[in-house]
Amino acid sequence: MDTTVAGDVASPLALLGAKCVGAIGGSVISIAYLLPEGRREAATRFLIGLATGLVFGGPAGLLLADHLGFGQALGATETAVMGSAAASLSAWWALGALGRFADGLFRQRRRGGQP
Repeated sequence: MDTTVAGDVASPLALLGAKCVGAIGGSVISIAYLLPEGRREAATRFLIGLATGLVFGGPAGLLLADHLGFGQALGATETAVMGSAAASLSAWWALGALGRFADGLFRQRRRGGQP
């Protein structure tokens, strides 16, 4: 058990749960902004968003809380949820945008466009 800066006690299981909730939430929210073209793209982007949220959720949450100036007011679980959601949302956007950009480049080449 760790005591956080805000004074609450957070177990590792609670932090993992918070990261999962944030990562899933970030992936689901981003569906409204950048719809997937099919099931495979949706599954791939969801899993990458989940993995990104779990791996980078803690550091992203600390960075965001520090940047926004309310790091002392949040507990570890809130910071983990916030960071995981932000990292997951960013991964969805980056993967979706890069995939569509690459698809547009390769589609143009298949049609006989400039190499």
